[in-house]
Amino acid sequence: MSLRIGNGYDIHRLVTGRPLILGGVSIEHELGLLGHSDADVLTHAIMDALLGALSLGDIGLYFPPSDPQWAGANSLMLLTQVNQMVRDRGWHIVNIDSVVVAERPKLKPHIAAMTDKLAEVLGIAPDQVGVKATTNEKLGPTGREEGIAAYAVALLAQSA
Repeated sequence: MSLRIGNGYDIHRLVTGRPLILGGVSIEHELGLLGHSDADVLTHAIMDALLGALSLGDIGLYFPPSDPQWAGANSLMLLTQVNQMVRDRGWHIVNIDSVVVAERPKLKPHIAAMTDKLAEVLGIAPDQVGVKATTNEKLGPTGREEGIAAYAVALLAQSA
């Protein structure tokens, strides 16, 4: 059996006047993430992990911020396209593990919804999607609440 592993990372600035969307879930907060699409850092990190596992580059290659068609795009729609790229090449997701780094808001109440939403879009079981949250202990840009970051790892296996 052939296996591939990929990792992904994303960070976006927190600003007023934007929604906060993580893992496809809208979270009530006075600040949201700034980006060309919906700026869902968790979903972006997962997409980069999937693409990286197959040496397919990163999401900027497929959904460049310079292209107006992706303005305000729902990142779950983009994740669906990336997942199809994985499947079209004969691979399937074994599991994904991720962590969101944010001082506020507290994300624990939203973890199950994020996990379920991501699993549904990817066509895998919720127990194949790990979502965790942590703070940066007031250090760096995430610690100063200037932004939110996410890291993800994806394990793929070649389909039989």
